Amino acid sequence: MTTEEAEEKKRMMQEEDAAVAAKVSKIKHKIMVMSGKGGVGKTTVSANLAFSLAMSGLDVGLMDADIHGPDIPKILGIEDKRPEVSEDKMSPILVTPRLKAISIGFLLPNRDSSIIWRGPMKMNAIRQFISDVDWGELDYMIVDLPPGTGDEPLSVVQLMKEVDGAIIVTTPQDLALLDSRKAVDFSNVVHVPVIGIVENMSGFVCPHCGKETNIFKYGGGERSASELGVPFLGRVPLDPMMVEAADSGTPFVLQKESKVKGAFEQIVANVRAFVEGKNE
Repeated sequence: MTTEEAEEKKRMMQEEDAAVAAKVSKIKHKIMVMSGKGGVGKTTVSANLAFSLAMSGLDVGLMDADIHGPDIPKILGIEDKRPEVSEDKMSPILVTPRLKAISIGFLLPNRDSSIIWRGPMKMNAIRQFISDVDWGELDYMIVDLPPGTGDEPLSVVQLMKEVDGAIIVTTPQDLALLDSRKAVDFSNVVHVPVIGIVENMSGFVCPHCGKETNIFKYGGGERSASELGVPFLGRVPLDPMMVEAADSGTPFVLQKESKVKGAFEQIVANVRAFVEGKNE
């Protein structure tokens, strides 16, 4: 690479960093939703958290940073939407008047297309989701991350600089709890406050007899939070209606009153108390 080429590359990177910083400055609160392993309901928590915040009158952006498994379009029932592009800017999908979303899933030729990328390409995609998407001014940005502590969460931390906090989603069994503790450690290492742990799939109540069965054990998330010295945000019961809601693209927070909805409303209240209290 010649000196001129190196200088041009440096200039372009500075312009990109400035564009990211300009967009981030218009976002009041930034939250990462993480999990140590897959299959614990992280995306379900992300989507319903974003939806709940928007329902309360806040302007919310939902960024699907799970590049290899972009499920936000499906879980919100907007799989067939495509963002509009004009003057090198992309408009996020308007889910509700106060909720906007972006995902690599909106840009794929079809829903079965795979993404076969290494780390730098994934970081560039996340960078563009921030700098090239017309988010406007937001009260909250919820970032749905893939499982683990690799390229995507590290890219979000590096690009957004000051993240308000991370929510760690787990299920009560030992394997999930082991991996969730690594997610807490990741947050500590990169200096992102841990908003708290959510224990998902915590107890199944039979809709016929009312008996509760702890399929994935019970209380492990709360014990881990206590041992790690981080807040416990609450537990969400295992309910077949959650699966039906996700498959139909309807957030479960829109359901009639239920134990799941009640539990999640308390989790959202705990998240807001942590984030908004921290910034007072």
